[in-house]
Amino acid sequence: MKFDYLIIGAGTAGCVLANRLSEDPKNNVAIFEAGKNSDIWKVNMPLALLYTMHDPKYNYKYYSEPEPHLNNRKIYCPRGKMIGGCSAHNGMVYVRGNKNDYQRWASFGLKDWSYEKVLPFFKKIETWSGGENEYRGGSGILPINQSKNKNPLFKAFLNSAQEAGHKINEDMNGKDQEGFGMYDVTIHKGERASASKYYLNPVRKKPNLKVFSESFVEKIIFDGKKAIGVEVKIKNKIKKIYANKEIILSGGSINSPQLLMVSGVGPGEHLKEKNIDVVHDLKGVGKNLQDHLETYIQQECKTSDTLYSYINKINMVRVGIQWFLNRTGPCSTSFLEAGGFCKSSEDKEYPNIQFHFFPSFVIDHGTVDPDRHGYQLHASLNQPKSRGFVTLNSSNPYDHPKIQFNYLENDYDLKETIKCIRVARKILSQASMQPFAGKEIGPGENAETDEEIEEYIRSKSETAYHPSCTLKMGTDEMAVVDEKLKIHGLQNIRVADASVMPEITSGNLNAPTLMIGERASDFILNS
Repeated sequence: MKFDYLIIGAGTAGCVLANRLSEDPKNNVAIFEAGKNSDIWKVNMPLALLYTMHDPKYNYKYYSEPEPHLNNRKIYCPRGKMIGGCSAHNGMVYVRGNKNDYQRWASFGLKDWSYEKVLPFFKKIETWSGGENEYRGGSGILPINQSKNKNPLFKAFLNSAQEAGHKINEDMNGKDQEGFGMYDVTIHKGERASASKYYLNPVRKKPNLKVFSESFVEKIIFDGKKAIGVEVKIKNKIKKIYANKEIILSGGSINSPQLLMVSGVGPGEHLKEKNIDVVHDLKGVGKNLQDHLETYIQQECKTSDTLYSYINKINMVRVGIQWFLNRTGPCSTSFLEAGGFCKSSEDKEYPNIQFHFFPSFVIDHGTVDPDRHGYQLHASLNQPKSRGFVTLNSSNPYDHPKIQFNYLENDYDLKETIKCIRVARKILSQASMQPFAGKEIGPGENAETDEEIEEYIRSKSETAYHPSCTLKMGTDEMAVVDEKLKIHGLQNIRVADASVMPEITSGNLNAPTLMIGERASDFILNS
């Protein structure tokens, strides 16, 4: 089989690429996804997001190596294994990042990625519920809605943020990111608005687009330095499928570097150790891994306004039926919609902390039910300095790769995270939260000194589920792709997913990854 374009991975960016590249009927496009179709209630119901996060049928369920600065804990790293990828199992919070993130990218010799250059592509994505303006799109493919969740804890939290000296921001994706408010969400009419639902499903029946689900790409085929095709397992048979024009790798920040390495592209010595023939020695592959580390400030709640009410089986069935009948009620939202951005100190150029407020306790990624009413504030550093890596355990593409985040390796990250917790505590101690505020569970009322808070961070902090930057864009010796997303030193192959970020953006990664998919499509169609 031959196609003009082969897209590896039907995740967030892959779905965008399939839509845009198939717009021209002359383009013959194939997209490969190792996972299943995602049009199931567990995906569509916003509050059910934890179900697919722990289901091996829909998730890769990766774990890091023991993290040396987090008391040697192995950190869970879920990645979507289904059509739609992580857009089909994330928390549905839509944050573009700070405009200064993209100005910084441009300063690395990547002028096509300045805020001015990426803004039109963000607008192209969106039909925003607030209406089109200078910063927001009004006629895009994806419905982006300002959350209208009326939970009284959200109102109290935002009032408390204001009492603590922070401004209220009606649009954190607009002119200015700083401030607190209700986040934009990829939830529409009570259902998850994934990239698969809005970008891929409407074009799946096009004669010039072929979607291969449950199709695992084992290897990229090269002729010298030119990518010409893939070896893919479809229904337990290995097939070779070739590209007339280009191969676009959209497997995500863990799977994309792994596939390149098992195909012979990566650090030469490492590939030789794993008995892989080196096609192209490119030492940046898998390096520069970045993520946001979250620490939860947890507090008992004196009222019954939390999600603990729905642990009761009768209530769970009641709200489930409500959603199945008319897509309303608690199951039609993620409850992750309140939060904001602020500075840990006034010397910061722009907000370096993000907060998510959640009206329940999350214990071990939701695998353990809380035993009481409570709420928590997730505090994370937007621009960590620590860097990790993804390497191979073996040459077998089905073996999980070795993931080492190296959280808190750089002491700056620890010091700033301690400040994050102090800022969070100040917000939660304001008058508007007092009718709800019980005792602090974590870090706990006895944790006051930097050393005590440090121990809590090392023993309890978790990933914000934002791995990125492992095939970074740039011009330096560790860069893997150029500003048009072509792999340095190779022909007919690009990367389009969160791995190409040179540095992580400030906030959740779904929106920037959609933008990367749109940007890549534009490069390809206009090359």
